[in-house]
Amino acid sequence: MRVATYYNNQDIRIEEVSVPKIGEGELLLKVRAAGICGSDVTEWYRTKKMGKVLGHEIAGEVVEVGQGVKQYKKGDRVAASHHVPCYECHFCKLGHHTLCDTLRTTNFDPGGFAEWIRLPAINVRYGVYALPEELTYEEGIFVEPLACTLRGQHKANVRPEQTVLVMGCGNAGLLHILVAKALGIKRIVATDINERRLEIAKQLGADFVFQAAGDLEASLRKINEGRLADVVIPCVGLKPVTEQALQLVERGGTVLFFGLHNPEQILALPMYRVFWEQGLTLMNSYAASPEDHREAVKLMQEGKLSVKKLISHRLPFAEIAKAFELVSKAKESLKVIIDPTR
Repeated sequence: MRVATYYNNQDIRIEEVSVPKIGEGELLLKVRAAGICGSDVTEWYRTKKMGKVLGHEIAGEVVEVGQGVKQYKKGDRVAASHHVPCYECHFCKLGHHTLCDTLRTTNFDPGGFAEWIRLPAINVRYGVYALPEELTYEEGIFVEPLACTLRGQHKANVRPEQTVLVMGCGNAGLLHILVAKALGIKRIVATDINERRLEIAKQLGADFVFQAAGDLEASLRKINEGRLADVVIPCVGLKPVTEQALQLVERGGTVLFFGLHNPEQILALPMYRVFWEQGLTLMNSYAASPEDHREAVKLMQEGKLSVKKLISHRLPFAEIAKAFELVSKAKESLKVIIDPTR
């Protein structure tokens, strides 16, 4: 079977390997759609995984069922999560599923950018989600990133009466806008340097959009009764954006750091102002639990949000190198989907 092996953003090699053999409790999945995540093209983050098959936003068809698997059958349409918690450790019992040691060691075999993948027994147990007939395979690849977004907003305790500011309108930012809209948020504001993305943000439910290079504090106060944002969600992992986020959050507000930050980035934090004067809550969110994934499926199934406008490109497997180029340059692309059956 074909797989796409990652070395760097300009070196994606299509190679031939054997179809994985499944064992007891496992599934063999024919990948019908695979999305490229922003983290897949973040080279410093992927350096340790050079020479491996990436891909974790996938949906597909069950083609083989291992002994003992009762809940799935051949022909089932499913989405799957690559990372799943154990539900038994100290962190899981406290509800910190994404801090579970097991979660960070689980994965697909070989990875989502392949024609077939083996789902280990623990992934089958906790990380497979039936796709309702209302959802396509393409929509299925959004289950994982949407689940991550939901978890973040739930952690930040986002409430309808608040003003939410989303900084950066790539895929993550646009998903945050969709989730905030689905949760009934009073006022959603979005910023970016790309006018096309700001227009899409407006189409997806942002009440106000602003150029990131402008006077955002003045713009916020003008449309928000003199106040800043109650919840600020930086979806860009850059230090200037992080520092700007701290200037745009209202007293008693929350900053939810969602964009991936280079481990060498250090933030100088004015602690007295942030914690004692303003009473801010600073937090991050990483990955998602199975419960978040199920909520993501339900939201899409019930029509409470639609991800279709996020799909900018659909490419056959043979053009995966072009797909990585589109995502890494981030000029015209949003979600780029690979079809391993073509």
